[in-house]
Amino acid sequence: MKHAGVLGLVLVLAAVQAAGEPRIMVNGSLEWERMEISAVLALDAASAGVQLPMGRVQAEEILSHEFPGLLSPHILAIPVDSSSTIEDMVREGKFPRGNVGDLMRGAHKTPPAFSGDFSLLSASYRIDITSISSLLIRHSRATELRQPLQPVPAAGYTGIIIIADGELPIHGKRSGALVQPCLFPKIWDTEMNLIYERNTLDPALQERHFLVQYVSQESVFQNSPSGLSPTLLERVGSKPLRILARGVFGTLPTDPIIDRDDALLILSSAENRRLLREGRIALVLHSGVLRNTF
Repeated sequence: MKHAGVLGLVLVLAAVQAAGEPRIMVNGSLEWERMEISAVLALDAASAGVQLPMGRVQAEEILSHEFPGLLSPHILAIPVDSSSTIEDMVREGKFPRGNVGDLMRGAHKTPPAFSGDFSLLSASYRIDITSISSLLIRHSRATELRQPLQPVPAAGYTGIIIIADGELPIHGKRSGALVQPCLFPKIWDTEMNLIYERNTLDPALQERHFLVQYVSQESVFQNSPSGLSPTLLERVGSKPLRILARGVFGTLPTDPIIDRDDALLILSSAENRRLLREGRIALVLHSGVLRNTF
């Protein structure tokens, strides 16, 4: 049966080559709030020489075959941190290219359907990108966070919200930028002490594979007792510390800079340091950077 399936695909591809290059339209986006890539692929039936009704299977095979090549460049372009993308990690041997193929095979697919005039066959795909983060977290123990030499009195909080939804000064430059999302943002204070990075996260927390939750401004101004959306409330709790970002850092501006006084409120308390280990952090970014279309 397996050989018959391979032979069938070979025959389909041979038919496509004889008919000419099939035209496939891609409409997709990387949704940082949901941490997923969603895409719709639409095959022009005429360009692939598909004749209905017998050609439906042929059309579906073409979409299935072309899907990885059309979507993998967008996975490779995902920023890992302020200086590298998934493609950089693959090139440096830090992320096996086979993992990209695994992501493709794990995509959630809706059944293909023809348009009303039967000219286009479309299929939808969703790819969860949180699994990429889990593959890149390789430490076995979280970095120990030490209390400052001069701690300050600090209340206990349930989470941390950093508001960075406007243009901020870029550290070391005479310009500003909107903070951009990535898989592993770092958090710095105004004295450029590193407060948070991927090794801070406790790797034993298997239910949470990404460092921060990205949200838009609407998520922190809800009509609810906490003012937070249900998803955000689950992440940071009902009494989060709200911080206004003071700047941004990085070749790609992904790393918010917070005031040193705010950093001390986090680091002076063992309870608040635990929030960093558990990744109970949300970054409020401009809505325009939370959805990247292609």
